[in-house]
Amino acid sequence: MNSAVSPIELIRLDDLLSDEEREIRSVVRKLVDQLVRPNVSLWYDQGHAPIRDLANEFGKIGLLGMHLSGYGCAGASAVAYGLACMELEAADSGVRSLVSVQGSLAMFAIWRYGSATQKQEWLPRMASGEVLGCFGLTEPDHGSDPASMATRARRHGDDWVLQGSKMWITNAPLADVAVVWARTEEGIRGFVVPMNTPGVQAREIKQKLSLRASSTGEIILDEVRLPYDAVLPDVHGLKGPLSCLTEARYGIVWGAIGAARDCLETAVDYARERVQFGRPIASFQLTQAKLADMALEVQKGFLLALHLGRLGDKGQLTPDMVSVGKLNNVREALAIARQCRTILGANGISGEYPVLRHANNLESVLTYEGTSEIHQLVIGQKLTGLSAFS
Repeated sequence: MNSAVSPIELIRLDDLLSDEEREIRSVVRKLVDQLVRPNVSLWYDQGHAPIRDLANEFGKIGLLGMHLSGYGCAGASAVAYGLACMELEAADSGVRSLVSVQGSLAMFAIWRYGSATQKQEWLPRMASGEVLGCFGLTEPDHGSDPASMATRARRHGDDWVLQGSKMWITNAPLADVAVVWARTEEGIRGFVVPMNTPGVQAREIKQKLSLRASSTGEIILDEVRLPYDAVLPDVHGLKGPLSCLTEARYGIVWGAIGAARDCLETAVDYARERVQFGRPIASFQLTQAKLADMALEVQKGFLLALHLGRLGDKGQLTPDMVSVGKLNNVREALAIARQCRTILGANGISGEYPVLRHANNLESVLTYEGTSEIHQLVIGQKLTGLSAFS
């Protein structure tokens, strides 16, 4: 049997990375190989993962909020953060979601828009993994249309009082603090809400068929009284939550390629060992055609993610560019996962292999933080100058 190369080695994509970037990727891959891969099939089967333990371990190597600076954060480049997301999601999308929600949503909101006191109080402990955060934007009746949110915050003397609910919130059942977005007389504002505040309740969402190694819940806010300085002072309107989503979507651009790569590597290894009709199925033309087409999409997806990362490091990355990356890479990753399942045949549905787990997870990644349709419309507006949203 001839020597084989991994999908990333096909056109020597590693040559595009610096030594430091490859080292960061190696550190994350090693940690994931030790902590996640041996256990994630069981976590998925049980619908439960040791989220707090993982957060603590990720905090030790600086993964949480790694692309932020100060307050105990690593201050890594956009490309380095993307590579970390790729390795995390190569193990499991739910594990990448833990890091993404903590750093790119909850921490970023406080880091970018919070007061000096809020930053000092929360960010160092969130960076270490001591404090777990979540991001309350999506509501039961308002997913793709956050401008219609029903959650309200009203002034009562010097305090704020919040009323409403948020749905499909990653980390919510275990979180210590939430960044909650609510409608006020001044427009949409963000609030830093300790989860032990009276009137706050988190309910875990059960019977998920996707992202089962992730903790997802509903946040109920029943006359929650907060001090006047709980509001994020430096942002008004949808710009706040949407900018946070752009940060998180960027990580997804890389993460989806990690999931696709893991599926493809699994399919290649399986096809080289699986013998039918007296020969490995990897030697059949139809199988090789599938593998070749999938490998091309992994290369293109990596190149797209890297290009966006380099733009990000130059301060030139825009939300519509991130929409291009998320739309393409998640859509292609899901197609790759499904195709790889066909190569594994019946074994493809077994938890012994990661392929269908990745496919199920990617069904959620396809719709959260902006559905494919929303990103198509963002791109369409950029191309035509006309908005389809109103």
